[in-house]
Amino acid sequence: MTTTVTITGAAGTIGYALAFRVAAGDMLGADEPVRLRLLEIPAAVAATEGVAMELADGAYPLLRDVDVTDDPAVAFDGAHVALLVGARPRSAGMERADLLAANAGIFGPQGAAIAAHADPSVRALVVGNPANTNAAIAAAAADGVPAERFTAMTRLDHNRALARLAEHLGEPVGDLTRVTIWGNHSSTQVPDPSSVLVRGEPVALDPAWVSDVFIPAVAGRGAAIIAARGASSAASAASAAIDHVRDWVRGTPDGDWVSVALPSRGEYGVPEGIVCSFPAVSRDGRWEVVEGLTRSEDVRSRMHATVAELVAERDAVRELGLLAGR
Repeated sequence: MTTTVTITGAAGTIGYALAFRVAAGDMLGADEPVRLRLLEIPAAVAATEGVAMELADGAYPLLRDVDVTDDPAVAFDGAHVALLVGARPRSAGMERADLLAANAGIFGPQGAAIAAHADPSVRALVVGNPANTNAAIAAAAADGVPAERFTAMTRLDHNRALARLAEHLGEPVGDLTRVTIWGNHSSTQVPDPSSVLVRGEPVALDPAWVSDVFIPAVAGRGAAIIAARGASSAASAASAAIDHVRDWVRGTPDGDWVSVALPSRGEYGVPEGIVCSFPAVSRDGRWEVVEGLTRSEDVRSRMHATVAELVAERDAVRELGLLAGR
């Protein structure tokens, strides 16, 4: 079977980086042929045609076809995986309500198009920020598609946390497991290393270092990259999206979990329906929240703040009449 993968915002830096990784088989595996559907706004279609030309020139054995379009109905037709990357960035002087409204105008119609045209097994990952609430908006508009099929990406934060811990401990990043990102993909996120294992063994971490150094470093990493290179992270974001979908489809490694923002069912006291990041495992193509973890008072306090932010975003979108349907 050929898997159809839709990438929105395909001419942007993240979409561009994603397309070649998907075509190479990094996301779904070296035995899975793929068809790419690249969605862009009309003004960027010509640039996206250039991306399609480069994909053809890559001569990827797994790549069966590439379609470029500005029509969501065409882009999501038969889609098995939807990578929702394109979003309205926040500009100077823009109020958060205006940002939420602008993105609702993008993710609402995309959710509706997914419901109308995608394959019944579709899995959607929202990368475009504010990712958690954009995922909630898309899910609300996707009548008939189970809400848990819409997830938001906190895997980049998860990978950043692993990297900072590996550096601090002087260990290879591949030897670390069981880090967690709780909450929103924003500055209020809660990176939590309390369950981390190194080669299967627990490690002792100084609580002051975790609170004063580790958490701010992970939460502020995106801003640090912008300050250093003059542009936001693209390659690492694309890599995290690849990781997220690969684990969703093929399963998480035994004995480990990853961080995924998905609709809450009330786990850890998070209000039901809020798209919140949790530790999760993938079994048979479905995410399951890892329950029963002990959280410190500091983590509980920080979680209260990040969940309050998510609730405020949800309420703001509801007040604008943009979160109907679920």
